Amino acid sequence: MPLHRKKCVRYNEPGHAHSQTFSCKGRCPLLVSDLTKQLLVESLAAARQRYGFDIWAYVIMPDHVHLLIWPRQQDYSISEILRAVKRPMSFRAHQQKLLTEPGFWLPGGGYDRNITIPKAAHAEIAYIHANPVRKGLCARPEDWRFSGAAFWLGQHDVPLEMDRTVPPAEF
Repeated sequence: MPLHRKKCVRYNEPGHAHSQTFSCKGRCPLLVSDLTKQLLVESLAAARQRYGFDIWAYVIMPDHVHLLIWPRQQDYSISEILRAVKRPMSFRAHQQKLLTEPGFWLPGGGYDRNITIPKAAHAEIAYIHANPVRKGLCARPEDWRFSGAAFWLGQHDVPLEMDRTVPPAEF
């Protein structure tokens, strides 16, 4: 019996950040190699440039991805942004023969949560960057190369720079 996935409802509200999670097809570890992770980083950078959004946090896990993005435009589509991230990466992975079967991403909308409060954004950033530690893949968030954690600690040799537009957390 095929698995039924819930339909993802997206709210494209100006000024909201979006916490995104999307998974590889079959929850397979298709993002294990540095090459596939780098393809995704390049796809993220190109989508950021084209659609005008800031990246506040990301982590590329072996079988899924977490992002926290903030669209700078008043009128945007989070679905279009995600398509602009996922499609080129999938195409390039097939082009380079990194996959033998069609499809790279799990069908469906993934997970999308609007973030409206600065304190919640900072908590989400910490949650995203701690994911590899929780999964036992590294000891500290900044040790996971394909993550924004090292950038926020001041390291410069990172695959993808974050945008410093995160509002200060309220106490």
